[in-house]
Amino acid sequence: MGEESLRKRKGGHNGKEDGQSIHEPQATNLQKQAKQLIFPLQSVGLISGICMIVGTIIGSGIFVSPKSVLANVGAVGPCLTIWAACGILATLGALCFAELGTMITKSGAEYPYLMEAFGPIPAFLFSWTSLLVTKPSSFAIICLSFAEYASAPFYPGCDPPQVVIKCLAAAAIVIITTVNSLSVKLGSYLQNFLTAAKMIIVTIIIVSGIVLLAQGKTENFQDSFKDSKISVSSISLAFYNGLWAYDGWNQLNYITEELKNPYRNLPLSIIIGIPLVTVCYVLINISYFTVMTSTELLQSQAVAVTFGDRVLYPASWIVPLFVAFSTIGSANGTCFTAGRLVYVAGREGHMLKVLSYVSVKHLTPAPAIIFYGAIAIIYIIPGDIDTLINYFSFAVWIFYGLTVLALIVMRFTRKELRRPIRIPIIIPVIVTLVSILLVLAPIISAPELAYLYCVLFMLSGLIFYVLFVHFKFSWPQKISKPITMHLQMLLEVVPAEEVIE
Repeated sequence: MGEESLRKRKGGHNGKEDGQSIHEPQATNLQKQAKQLIFPLQSVGLISGICMIVGTIIGSGIFVSPKSVLANVGAVGPCLTIWAACGILATLGALCFAELGTMITKSGAEYPYLMEAFGPIPAFLFSWTSLLVTKPSSFAIICLSFAEYASAPFYPGCDPPQVVIKCLAAAAIVIITTVNSLSVKLGSYLQNFLTAAKMIIVTIIIVSGIVLLAQGKTENFQDSFKDSKISVSSISLAFYNGLWAYDGWNQLNYITEELKNPYRNLPLSIIIGIPLVTVCYVLINISYFTVMTSTELLQSQAVAVTFGDRVLYPASWIVPLFVAFSTIGSANGTCFTAGRLVYVAGREGHMLKVLSYVSVKHLTPAPAIIFYGAIAIIYIIPGDIDTLINYFSFAVWIFYGLTVLALIVMRFTRKELRRPIRIPIIIPVIVTLVSILLVLAPIISAPELAYLYCVLFMLSGLIFYVLFVHFKFSWPQKISKPITMHLQMLLEVVPAEEVIE
């Protein structure tokens, strides 16, 4: 049904000798739109690259994580230090990815790098974990953050009920997945509007903080390291929450094939963009501490809302409104790029084919988006933000560490590869060691069974790899083929290659 619809849209032959379609202009337009779907950002220059890094990183994290970072280290001084250190680590990690991205110029970030360095199994486990753990949990965290800020004004002086937060988050997921499944353009327009709203609220908070500091509101910064509680475990968990706010620092590597002059623009975008975000984050946290003590910040359900109530009254309603826009923008951006990794993995035969298919009517990666939305709703039901962030960070830093280790390994095993950007070897060594520390510290100092379950779940992907990829047993194919066929007819989707070719 899907393929027949596609043929109708492309147009049949009209019997001419040259065999050209009478609908060739429409077919050409369809091909262009489909290509823009899979690689939506064409010819990304330096300014666009910087904007993409800043716009992708700044989202829900800076409005959610400050409380969790402070709760783990206990004082203002260590809290601000952690925020700055997270920015430095994100910059170093992104520089490692810059060398990888210009050495292996394929989109998909970690996936092709792990494939080149270690072979298909780690690459498959990365796509498996991303599909079922990191991407949907990230989507769930952002929507829960949106729900907290959207509901906070309606429950002044107390925490909103969990059932309200979770229902609102689920509704946000449904709306975002629907919009992105129906129209690439609509999702893109929505993203542009929400990105502008995000920068407005960040500017309001930073400027307000600078004005308050100029007025002498510095009492909360005195004895800023007093009562701090520093341990390996607390620092690791503080880093988890801080790094969650910086997540997205590797986003340009997902579109390496579309970067204009990547050898120059990729490292420059990183060196300018991530330090710019770091300065914004430190200034936002300083702004929070100009009006709240550590205790007050920890007691606040929504930190930016409390800040707005104390600084912008009677216009304090602006803060939760624009923070809600910012968080929903991050969720929309996550959903908007959902099809990319699935498409690349599907191209390698490492993913259920139907998840990499494209809607004939709407030219969107509808199956991938719907799948992400469904898994994200499952994560919302039992989870809270802090727990989800911890397990998300644990899983994602395993693969960040493996990817940077791949850079070190390929310095010795793939010397023939051209390296337009060659960073000092000490940088990937530092990032790899920090990744190992971040992954192992919480397990050793505060072991929880949930971390073991997370590892076992990731390794369970090996079962699917053996069945579907390595041996390609006939019985899984017999099961999956009719399911794929029925889903293809139900959703009216076809393989992306059929739309492009």
